[in-house]
Amino acid sequence: MTEWITAPGLTGYAEAVAFMEARAAAIHAGQADELIWLVEHPPLYTAGTSARAQDLLSARFPVHETGRGGQYTYHGPGQRVVYVMLDLNRRGRDVRAFVQSLENWVIDALAEFNLKGEIREGRVGVWIARPDKAPLPDGSMHEDKIAAIGVKLRRWISFHGISVNVEPDLGHYAGIVPCGIQGHGVTSLVDLGLPVGMADLDAALRAGFARNFPPLAG
Repeated sequence: MTEWITAPGLTGYAEAVAFMEARAAAIHAGQADELIWLVEHPPLYTAGTSARAQDLLSARFPVHETGRGGQYTYHGPGQRVVYVMLDLNRRGRDVRAFVQSLENWVIDALAEFNLKGEIREGRVGVWIARPDKAPLPDGSMHEDKIAAIGVKLRRWISFHGISVNVEPDLGHYAGIVPCGIQGHGVTSLVDLGLPVGMADLDAALRAGFARNFPPLAG
């Protein structure tokens, strides 16, 4: 069984990491079920294991070092952070397949709003093509990131996870080079003109979860 919890209000980052670490240990010990934890954070930046100092342009919000994969990203109100604590001992010890399942889960959720999320080689996360914007200097289409992915495994229990922009202040991304990627931008469901709230996204995530992470036997 995979439990779902939606945290009320804003959850502090250090508090969230402590909770995830404790829950991951309990899952490994067979003392707790898998968990999908839905939170919102106050404005902050996190630095993944590949973060480069030059990509922190302005530390306008607290910066948290974290053990997840990836580079710098932003979390804040209006962004759904989905912490994914699953037992890969029982789901197959394949990190690449796990990340692909996370990507497909987000793409399925976006499809509930008739939005086409896409994956790009060398650019982690989920992207939206923006033919309405000026092309890049090389003539390629401008694309905006709508969801970030960064995971950590401990004894094959996952934690950290994904974040999807519903209606955050996109100006807050200006303090970093998101995920170290220059040229492209960031967007949100509301920025794309969709009248979608957090509860709508949560429902879409629930609807697609079992397609991408089938229930465990027993």
